[in-house]
Amino acid sequence: MSDDRQERDQAQRDQAQRDQAGRGDRTAVFEEHRERLFGIAYRMLGSVADAEDLVQDAWLKWSQVDRPVEHPGAYLARTVTNLALNRLSSAAVQRERYVGPWLPEPLVRAPDVADEIEQAESVSLAMLVVLESLSPLERAVFILREVFGFPHREIAQTLGRSEQAVRQLSRRAASHVAARRPRFDTSEEEQRQVTAEFLDACVGGDLHRMLASLAPDVVLWSDGGGKRSAALRPIEGADKVARWIMGVRERFGPAVAHPAEVNGGPGAVFTVAGEVDSVVAVDVRDGRVVAIRVVRNPDKLRHVRVSGAADGPRPGR
Repeated sequence: MSDDRQERDQAQRDQAQRDQAGRGDRTAVFEEHRERLFGIAYRMLGSVADAEDLVQDAWLKWSQVDRPVEHPGAYLARTVTNLALNRLSSAAVQRERYVGPWLPEPLVRAPDVADEIEQAESVSLAMLVVLESLSPLERAVFILREVFGFPHREIAQTLGRSEQAVRQLSRRAASHVAARRPRFDTSEEEQRQVTAEFLDACVGGDLHRMLASLAPDVVLWSDGGGKRSAALRPIEGADKVARWIMGVRERFGPAVAHPAEVNGGPGAVFTVAGEVDSVVAVDVRDGRVVAIRVVRNPDKLRHVRVSGAADGPRPGR
């Protein structure tokens, strides 16, 4: 009887060791794909906080899988995509009630760690706004196909659609994005230089320099979400944009601009009295600023830290 008990105890210890090893391997596999999973979730939802929550939900589901998975990357991508589609059904109602222009939560990092150009473009605020205009299924197909290179067959399995249907969704989404995506043939160096000149004029309250840096048809969007002062409609034209910025400066006092990479492009985090007030992203064309996006909604700035900008989440590839 004693021998039987010892054998059972040893078998239990051996099983516990195998389980522990399996959990360790499973964790390593998940960490290998974490950035890509965050990238899918963030592009689907436009929210850093929601994307991080989805990645955590995906981990919980992954940790409970009790069978071998032949292609972990595809399995995890499918999990995150479907979680995001479920989340979007409730987000749609919230967007309908949103006060003023909606902008994504910004990804803020130090200005010297930019990803490759095509990756930066795919996560820019301008592109995320375009993706927001797609249906959830079109958005999922576009992101998986055009950004992450998944074959149509895998996407069809992920979405529970036929391959033919996915190809149609892919063509429709690609056509929609191509017609609306901003295209700027501007070098990174010129973007940073023009952005720096514009931000310096804003901080200094120099109206003439500001007007000189703005394109005549510049457009500014500001997202306060009804919780901070912001324009309820886009502001168009250099004179109106410059005077709106001057009005904000006079109302809230001098601000400090901290240069940062905002969603893969040049921008800044503005602080007032040491507190994060807004994140600004700028688009440049032909040596002038053509688009400005200002995120002021405090709910979208909770993750932004000026001193730790380099440690912010990455969009994933």
